[in-house]
Amino acid sequence: MDHSQHRPEPIPTGLRGRCPRCGEGHLFKGFLTLRPSCEACGLDYANFDSADGPAFFVMSIVGLVVVGLALWMEITYEPPIWVHALVAGSLSIGLSLLLVRPLKGMLVALQYANKAEQGRFEP
Repeated sequence: MDHSQHRPEPIPTGLRGRCPRCGEGHLFKGFLTLRPSCEACGLDYANFDSADGPAFFVMSIVGLVVVGLALWMEITYEPPIWVHALVAGSLSIGLSLLLVRPLKGMLVALQYANKAEQGRFEP
């Protein structure tokens, strides 16, 4: 199978959790665990490692949303602290679970598209 003719766009493919080479096979076998390889084209996923990238982006996005909402709520309604805790806690957990898998898929697809490799020091 010639994969050089049609290469799917990395961002939408990764957000959907699909293979970065063919766009058809599934990337994940669990919630965040990558499959060993693509069931459609056979691409080996063993060398892909998004490390802490997804967690960093999730924390940044969720932090901005939660802090922004907390400031808006405080200025507008002045709710008790338990309302802040309930809203911030549930929103933080919900958004984190919602965002981490698509962001991990996107980072893996971008690694493939950009041919990213482990950095090496050469003397």
